[in-house]
Amino acid sequence: MAKTNAIGWFDIYVNDMNRAVTFYESVLQQKMEPIGDPTGETQMVSFPANMAVYGAGGALVKSSHSRPGPGGTLVYFSVEDCAEEAARVVSAGGQVIRPKFSIGEFGWVTLCEDTEGNLFGLSSMN
Repeated sequence: MAKTNAIGWFDIYVNDMNRAVTFYESVLQQKMEPIGDPTGETQMVSFPANMAVYGAGGALVKSSHSRPGPGGTLVYFSVEDCAEEAARVVSAGGQVIRPKFSIGEFGWVTLCEDTEGNLFGLSSMN
């Protein structure tokens, strides 16, 4: 059996789905799509995903079972140049918490907060 990466999917919890979708579409310049929830208990909107390639897919989720906020899991989005996406964070209603910084041979990272209070990272090799 082939060993897989630790993450197979991620959920980012939100209070206001429309606000959160607008934020992430503005920052990442990618269209998100509503997806069904098999339980019927949550509202979900997916980031673009191809489950046959490297990396994990994920969604914004509005649910009574969890809530947004900093201090838990940190999701890093792979981008071309994290400074470019970070430049769109503030105009989209979020905050840059730590501007682009080197992580050595692994490239660069910017830490941000979204409109829901979630901390997230932008990661790039440039």
